[in-house]
Amino acid sequence: MPSDVENWKDELYGTDIRAEIDRFAESGWETIPEDEKDAWFERFKWYGLYHQRAGQESYFMLRIGPPAGVLEPGQFRVLAELAKEYSTGPIENPEFGNGWLDVTTRQAIQLHWINLEDVPEIFDRLDEVGLSAVQACGDSWRNIVGCPVAGKDKHEHVDAHQLAHDLHDTFKENEAHSNLPRKWKVSVTGCDEGCGQGDINDLAFEPARKEIGGETVTGYNVRVGGGLARNEPRFARNIDVFATPEQAVEVAGGISALFRDHGNRENRYAARIKFLVDEWGPEKVRTVLQEEYIDWELETAGEDLRSEYSYNAGEADGKHDHVGVHEQDDGNYYVGLNVLVGRIGADDALELADIADEHGSGEVRLTQRQNIVLTDVPAGNLEALQSEAQLERYSPDPHPFQRGSIACTGTEFCSLSIVETKNRQVRFSRWLVDNVELPEGVENFHIHLSGCTASCAQPQIADVSLRGMKTRKNGEPVEALDIGLGGGLGGNPQFASWVTERVPVDEVPGAIANLLANFEAERETGQSFREFVLERDDEQLAELIEPEETSYEDPFMHNTKRTWYPYADQDGLDESPAPARPDGSPISADD
Repeated sequence: MPSDVENWKDELYGTDIRAEIDRFAESGWETIPEDEKDAWFERFKWYGLYHQRAGQESYFMLRIGPPAGVLEPGQFRVLAELAKEYSTGPIENPEFGNGWLDVTTRQAIQLHWINLEDVPEIFDRLDEVGLSAVQACGDSWRNIVGCPVAGKDKHEHVDAHQLAHDLHDTFKENEAHSNLPRKWKVSVTGCDEGCGQGDINDLAFEPARKEIGGETVTGYNVRVGGGLARNEPRFARNIDVFATPEQAVEVAGGISALFRDHGNRENRYAARIKFLVDEWGPEKVRTVLQEEYIDWELETAGEDLRSEYSYNAGEADGKHDHVGVHEQDDGNYYVGLNVLVGRIGADDALELADIADEHGSGEVRLTQRQNIVLTDVPAGNLEALQSEAQLERYSPDPHPFQRGSIACTGTEFCSLSIVETKNRQVRFSRWLVDNVELPEGVENFHIHLSGCTASCAQPQIADVSLRGMKTRKNGEPVEALDIGLGGGLGGNPQFASWVTERVPVDEVPGAIANLLANFEAERETGQSFREFVLERDDEQLAELIEPEETSYEDPFMHNTKRTWYPYADQDGLDESPAPARPDGSPISADD
């Protein structure tokens, strides 16, 4: 039997949802029938709207997904203006204040505390500058990710920027591909460094070359079925297909249609294409693609050009995350800025937009490591740009503990999360910077904190992986983290092993400090952290992690999932003011 979600989508889905959003925005939140809310909230996702968690009724997260994270001149400024005007809630975050935007691990922007009544105006403002929230969520083509400096990178073999936009233009609002069994995540990489992270996407186009008709053609090898969600991570698998840049869109459409027609619509847990690849095998995927969806002869895979794949590779050397000052292929420079846990205050974002305009072309690009890149900076402007006060907070040369920090939304807004994440990861990184010396040669160290097993922070591909749990300490329930080690992408990708479970959160920084001390004491000369980890089994690794109370203090030890907002008690607003109208006035059950 089809799931409830499939039944709701059969009744109404796709572009028709926009008129219903406008209708409810006009009549008000309180006019959504109580027994229809689950169905409407599921449909709203197609237009990038996620309803926030219990206690925050009437508030939404809005996600805007520019293909491959490219924000053209003026677009980043509009997002900052929208954050300042509409993304403010009834209470301040103790670290970030009120009014900010989040850069995600899929090169998108998320705004929180959005009122449904304001959504049509926000959509109009986005439309005016060529941005959209269409299919930023929901069971369809999500934001297409790729190298954030594609088209400007000195190390690319093929311009993935063009393909990312072609895919976006072809499949967004395409009724034939608007209702898939589950989310559909696509990656396009054209460079050596693999920064599209194709390994962990449903569909990956990766640089390759092949002899065709006596000529060497540069295009893409195709892999299918990657993903991290829940406890079922998979690396994308080679289906032995090479596509020229001209063929890639049609190949993508064929694989999308294959998933549409053959994916599981009865069990949403099993509805990702990775499970179909498990069941069929890559060979059958290719056969069905050829026989049912492509009317010309597919080429077999070509030579893989990702020989220097190093993005999030977990190695001791190299900083292939686009942070820092790097020369473009046209002689100008791009400057990658570290955005700790991806969150930028609205006022800060407006100042960064000014800096992008003054010193570069005004273009801003988003990375899968939750950072931003300012492009097209002439050499003569670099010194002035680097002297800007905002670059002290958003640094092009951050400490490795901050450079490698990623965190998901957490219990602040997410109904799935088990623990608080954003503020905690900021506190972790600051304590580590102040108290722990990295061993010699370790310049690149990734710590990813995910609030649950949904893996939005991509913890399985980090040096140190943190995953939200609960435990008891001194007889009291407290937030805790599982600790995993050894993840990373690159030439020999590896998912982290979860070697220690349910460590109370205030003992995690001490555990990381002791782990690094044990690594330094036992490593071979010049050995990277990842090499060190891969030599040891889980039992040996667990012995290297020694959870310990330190000078680190965690104000969010309590079960933040049980509160309406994790930081409410710090502001004296214990009772949720939700649901509320845009002016903050409460909506009673009788309204």
